[in-house]
This record gives sequence, structure tokens and C-alpha cells, in this order.
Amino acid sequence: MSDELHKLYLPCPRGLEQALEEEIRDIPGCGAEVRARHAAGIALRGSLRDVMLLNLHSRIASRVLLQVAEAAATQADDVYRLALRQPWERWFDPSQTLRVDISAERSPLQSLHFALLRAKDGVCDHFRLRDGRRPDVARHQPDVRVHLHVDAGSARLYLDTSGEALFKRGWRLEHGEAPLKENLAAGLLRLAGWTPQAALYDPFCGSGTIAIEAAQVACAIAPGLHRGFGFERLRGFEPQQWQALRAQALQARRAAPAPICAADIDPRMLQIGRDNARRAGVEQELRWHQADALQGPPPLQLEAGQVGWVLSNPPYAERIEAKGSQAADFLARLGDRLKHGFVGWNAALLLADLRAERSLGLRAARRHVLYNGAIECRLYTFALVAGRPPRRALPAVG
Repeated sequence: MSDELHKLYLPCPRGLEQALEEEIRDIPGCGAEVRARHAAGIALRGSLRDVMLLNLHSRIASRVLLQVAEAAATQADDVYRLALRQPWERWFDPSQTLRVDISAERSPLQSLHFALLRAKDGVCDHFRLRDGRRPDVARHQPDVRVHLHVDAGSARLYLDTSGEALFKRGWRLEHGEAPLKENLAAGLLRLAGWTPQAALYDPFCGSGTIAIEAAQVACAIAPGLHRGFGFERLRGFEPQQWQALRAQALQARRAAPAPICAADIDPRMLQIGRDNARRAGVEQELRWHQADALQGPPPLQLEAGQVGWVLSNPPYAERIEAKGSQAADFLARLGDRLKHGFVGWNAALLLADLRAERSLGLRAARRHVLYNGAIECRLYTFALVAGRPPRRALPAVG
């Protein structure tokens, strides 16, 4: 495989750019060089080997995009000409199916859909003029994905080396009513400061995403180990090298060094979580409890000198109020539960309530702005020290 370096771009959930940059530097054997941090992504330079490693090991990136071309573009025909003149045969042939996607930021183009169509026409016409054949377009499960990004004055064409988005690990076939994407869950773990040597408890586990991601991190299971990637259908990537990288990842498996516990009040969600954990290969590494997060003793007792984390994505106000409770009352009870039941622990909560600290009655040590899809959230981290006074009961709501 050539040692040629390529411009790469790794999109990620907004707010996780620094976490993604740190993760890239931690991937064993990856020589990709971070060039710039953008809103919702990282620009890199790396080899095709680095592309495979990033797809295999990144828990936080959404995709690994390999830049093919860049040029000034103020109208759709500029995009067509850019796509037409690229040597696409270097990467694939016209017998393979194609899909083109588009993203934009402050674009002057009147119609993004028309620009997408012109990019697709440029790729197909390149093959038609060269070989007399053109790729068929497939909306679902294409062989090759091309991504067009347009901004205020330029257009960039990328090959999507991931195929399906990287947060689709292949183990979550079922989920609850408000699922957390796997790469956002992985970002929470890194931002909070949790490490595999610390115990972890998620009292609102739902389908188990946070706990399963933590268990895979603790067991050194690469997130892409049991799924396919788009680069496997592209020219230039060596199958033998890819198999060697997968074999190295398989050999890295270890036992989790500290307990990881997931709890939920809904037995149906616990069963979904167990099924997901089995598919993720961490069924034996997790403890499951049916419990009300606001009552009863903690399901985990820390050993002497052990660090513990309560790390969770509690239900947001809309879900709480739909069940007949007031969001402020719920957070007040949760705050009291943390202060009295988890003295000496750390806590990290992803909440959409931007005034959550007041409702919880806790002062955050750190706050990170994150987006769960389009919802602006905060990841609050707390040190649950002894000696906090109990909260007075809130007045009943009529």
C-alpha cells in the first residue's frame, strides 16, 4: 500500500471535537496528523492504513472522509466540472453502485439538491466518457458513497470510507424511546474523565448504550471489529493489511478491571440492554439491576481506594412531564439521591435543562456544551463530597 498522505475529515457530534482529537492521538499505530479542529469535526492528514485504523478504532467520529478534490464553486455547474475531471477509476469502477450525499455551510448555491444532482452527473459522466458505462445510483446500501461539501466559496468532494455511519456498531438492534447514539455515549465517557480502572453505574440505562460503550472500552474491544466498511469496496486498500489490523485488535481483548453496572426501572429496557450487550460481546462484563434510580441503596459498593462514577443521560423534561412529573422536582430528588447515596463518588449527567445545577442543588466542577442531535445539552460533572446539607422539600404542585 502506498505511503501517500491524504487529506481526511472526521465529522463528529458537536461539542466532541477535542475528545475526538485526543482519541485520534491515542489510537495505537495511527500516524494521522491533526491539522485543524472545526465545529463538529477534525481535519487530518493520513495514509490509507490510517484510514483503516480510524474506522476500526474511533468511537467518537461519525465517518472517515477522504478528500478527493477541492475548488472554488459559486454555482452548480462548478460542482459538475469538479466532479467530471476527477480520476474516479483510481478508487472504483462503473460496475459498482453509487450514492452522493451533500452538506453545506453558508453556501451561495441556490439549490443544494441541484448541486447534489450535478455532482452525481459529473461522476457518472466521467465514466461514460471514459469507458462508455456509468455507475447505477443506489439510495440504499450503495457500493460507493461520495460526499459533497459546499461552503461560502468552495466545494470539496470526499470518498466516504466508512459506509454506514460509525456510530452504527452493529450490536444495537433495539432501543428505547430516546436513544443516545453510540459515539455520543463514548464522548461522554471521555469528557467526564472516566477510565476503565473506575467503577461505573448508569441508573437510567435504557437500552444500555453508555454501559455497553464503557464495557467495550474497558475490555479494549475496537468498536468497528464486527462490522464492514466502505473502504473494503474501494481500490487501493490492501485486504491482507486490513485483516492484520483486525487480528491485532482481536488480540487486544482483556477483562474489564472494574465493575460496570446498568439499572433501569423498566424490565423491558433491561432485557433490550442485555440483548445488546450480548451482541456487543460484553454480556459477562455488566451487572444489570431493575431499580428506581431515586430510591434504595446503590447497587455497587466501592472497594477501598476505588474510584466510582455515576454517569448517565437522565430523561429530559419532555419525557418526565409526559409521565406526570415536574422536571424540577425530578432533578431535585436526583440531586438529593446523589448527595446522600453516593458520597465519595463522581457524577456526570447529560441534561438538556441548562439550569440543572440549581434544580439538582449541586455545583458542577465542569460543564461541556454538547448537542444530542439538535438538542443543546450540558454534560455536568460533580464531585460528590460529604457534608452537603439536605435539601428542604419542595412545595407540592397542584
